[in-house]
Amino acid sequence: MRGLRDLPRAVWLLAAGTFINMIVSVTFVFLFLYLTGPRDMSPGAAGLLVGLGGTGLVAGNFTGGWYGDHLGHRRVLLTAAAASGLLLAAVPLLPTPALYLALPLAQYASGVQRAANSALVAVIVPEGTRRQAFALVRASANGGFTIGPVLGALVATHLSYDWLYVAEGLGGLTLACWTARAVPAGLAPRTRPPRDRGGVWPALRARPAVLVLLLAVLVTDVVYRQQYSTFPLFLADHHMDVGVYGTLLAINGGVLLCLELPAALALRRHAPLRIVGTGLLLVGAGYATLLLGQTLLTAATMMILLTLGELLYKTTATAYMADEAPPHVQGRFQSLYAGVSISGVVLAAPLGGALYETAPAALWPLCAMSAVTAGAAVLLTRPHRSGPDERESPEDRETAVPQAA
Repeated sequence: MRGLRDLPRAVWLLAAGTFINMIVSVTFVFLFLYLTGPRDMSPGAAGLLVGLGGTGLVAGNFTGGWYGDHLGHRRVLLTAAAASGLLLAAVPLLPTPALYLALPLAQYASGVQRAANSALVAVIVPEGTRRQAFALVRASANGGFTIGPVLGALVATHLSYDWLYVAEGLGGLTLACWTARAVPAGLAPRTRPPRDRGGVWPALRARPAVLVLLLAVLVTDVVYRQQYSTFPLFLADHHMDVGVYGTLLAINGGVLLCLELPAALALRRHAPLRIVGTGLLLVGAGYATLLLGQTLLTAATMMILLTLGELLYKTTATAYMADEAPPHVQGRFQSLYAGVSISGVVLAAPLGGALYETAPAALWPLCAMSAVTAGAAVLLTRPHRSGPDERESPEDRETAVPQAA
């Protein structure tokens, strides 16, 4: 596939590192069980700590690009991966009260790492091949995460939860070392300091389509992540057990693993906003399917539509943000998208849970309507067209990254 052969070697190496790291990055999956089990915390206290960790993750995503724009994305990625690794590896040794500081800090560093990784890909990949690059990295992450929870469950049950933290900590340190070799310092040069060219807000005001996209993804992520909170409750209330829910999540992972990269290659020449808008519409259609009945068929159809929407909009939106970003704010554009794209981690459960408790019949219509409205807004938005003053400057061209075979 020519679209993949065009990618720089560094992207392939980053994808390989991401795959290995995601195999061991599963502590968040078992966090609540770990806190209420070996740490003997109450469900309320454990929920608070999980919420603090989620807040740290979102905050890290929102700020990681700022660090990268000022200090260099490679340097920030290495630092954040190492810091997250050290904190997580130390968790088994820490007293329980110290976790209220250590886990949010580790999640914050993980969020910074996520934003820096996206910005680093955007910097080393030329415009025109970024969709394939982000699809490759996402496919690697999905592949690793497909394996990780299964191995994590074996480790937790046959050894202890502590080894999960040791493994993820070592994984973060290994990722830092791997990235240092995969992306030499000269491959991702820093741009001119932002103060010489204006900040991120003037760039956003000049690109209303980007603002619409960010708002649409913010709304849709709250809807999308109901699959991790109210959706399993819905299944249980309609006599479908945890095994059914696990099977549906496996459908999600399998479809993404098989189709996301081919879809990115097949659609790489199509208008990005149309692809993103269509993906958001499919997310809305997925939840609308639940209005047709409470059966295994409707639940499976919902998950398939939701997954198809995800594979259309997530990779394409990430690449679109990279293509629209002026070089000096590339990191902050990626941070904004990274932050809104996981906003549901903090917002989905409390908003959805409150509505499911007070007016359960209204939840799925509201979810469907919200995602469809977001998709329609993106489809109706006119794309920004850059002028000569917004294109790369001579200084940028002098530091352009040569492609590698």
